[in-house]
Formats: sequence, C-alpha cells, structure tokens
Amino acid sequence: MLDQLIGPGAADMLSDWTSTGWAQVALIALSALCMYVAVIVLTRLAGVRSFSKMSGFDFAVTVAIGSVLGSVILSKDPPIANGVAALVILFGLQIGMAVLRSRFPGLQLLSDNRPRLIMIGGEIQHDQLKKAKMTESDLWGKLREANALNFSQVLAVVAETTGDVSVLHATDSDRDLQPELLKGVIAGERYHLDRPR
Repeated sequence: MLDQLIGPGAADMLSDWTSTGWAQVALIALSALCMYVAVIVLTRLAGVRSFSKMSGFDFAVTVAIGSVLGSVILSKDPPIANGVAALVILFGLQIGMAVLRSRFPGLQLLSDNRPRLIMIGGEIQHDQLKKAKMTESDLWGKLREANALNFSQVLAVVAETTGDVSVLHATDSDRDLQPELLKGVIAGERYHLDRPR
C-alpha cells in the first residue's frame, strides 16, 4: 500500500527510518555512558563555569558541547574518541578564554556584549529596548516571570550579556539600587537621573 502511495521501496525506507535493533540500542547506551563520564570529568576539572552562561562565549560553548554529545551518541561517525577530543578542546577553549578575559579586559569588550538598562521604574527605555532587539511583549513576559506585580515594585530591568533579563525589584518603594549593580551596564547612568521618586 505504501509503495503505491509514495513509490517503490518506500516501505523499506520507512522501516529503516523507524526501527532499530538491540545491537544499535546497546551501542547508543555505551556511547552515552562514555560521553556522560567524559562530560562529568571535564566539568569537574573545568569548574562551575562550565555551564554557567556568564558570557555569550560560555553560552556558545554550552551549545557546541550539546551538539558534540548528540552527534557522538546517535551516530557511528564521529567515533567516541573524536567526541571526547572535541569536548576536551571545547572545555580547554572555555578555560583559556576565561583566563584571558580576566587578564586582558580589552578582550572581554571584544568577546562579550554589554548589558543594557531597558527599564527604569515603570519607564521603558525604548532606545535600549530596540538595541537589545526586544519588544514590549518580551519585556512584559520577563516581568511576569520575575513575579513583578506592579510597576512600583520595579527598580530596573537589565538585558544581560547572555540574553537573560534581570528584573531588579523590591516590595519596599523606599529601596534603591546600589550604583555598583549597574556598573558596566549601557545607559546605567540614567537610573539615578531618571528614576521616579
């Protein structure tokens, strides 16, 4: 029937695509176990920064690690040894970049975006929202995620370098942010100038 609908050999192709054997399942399990152990060992050696998303570079490495894991676990090519080598290189690049960024601040400016102040109190900083490539709907969603019930609770909203959004809020309207929290934030100087009192 399927051959009549799609063409000759379609049933065989569909069977190859949707079925697997116990030998294949065993190889997938062995690959997953080996790669899992490699990631655990490398994460222990590299430290907590391994999956931290502290910078855009960290996020890119995390995505690349996931891609390597998926490729090695579900495919015979690349072999496990190649996957482990790729993981070692990725973790090494991440550690190397972290060390270089701490020693050479200029490299951090080249490799990372800077955070942006996109809202002060209840006032949206439309120029910064646009530069962060966000919409008002995106912002409302992030405020809801942060459990901000009222604009009077919102002190500031920052689009972080990783793509996350930090909503700095307080239940006490007399509270204010310490200036250090907005250090290095684009338009951060506006907070103390524009904040409604």
